[in-house]
Amino acid sequence: MLYAILCYNYEDVVCGWSKDQEDEVMGKLAVVQERLAREGRLGPVARLMPTTAATTLRKDREPPLVLDGPFAETKEQLLGFYVVDCDSLDGALDIARDLGKANPGGSYEIRPIALFNPAPAPETLGA
Repeated sequence: MLYAILCYNYEDVVCGWSKDQEDEVMGKLAVVQERLAREGRLGPVARLMPTTAATTLRKDREPPLVLDGPFAETKEQLLGFYVVDCDSLDGALDIARDLGKANPGGSYEIRPIALFNPAPAPETLGA
């Protein structure tokens, strides 16, 4: 089963890392990602741009309202996600624990994926 591991943290903390801190965390995460890729269990991984680059569509009104900025209800921000292939929730939790050892602070929300439509290869986008 595929699971999404959603990466939450305090954006001001993560965006405030020095280049050395950033390189250290990304290097540790790369070790986990490379292992998962070798095992054939790693799907898409994305790191989101800061919330200052966000646009929100409030769909609870007609017509829907488009707002500049992040207006989700959360103290920590969604910074990125992993899609992993695991036999069970316990397997996804093990991966989240490994990622957590590499990336301090924040939290990971693990959700089963009900529908997965893999993206086309990047060279076919916009064709």
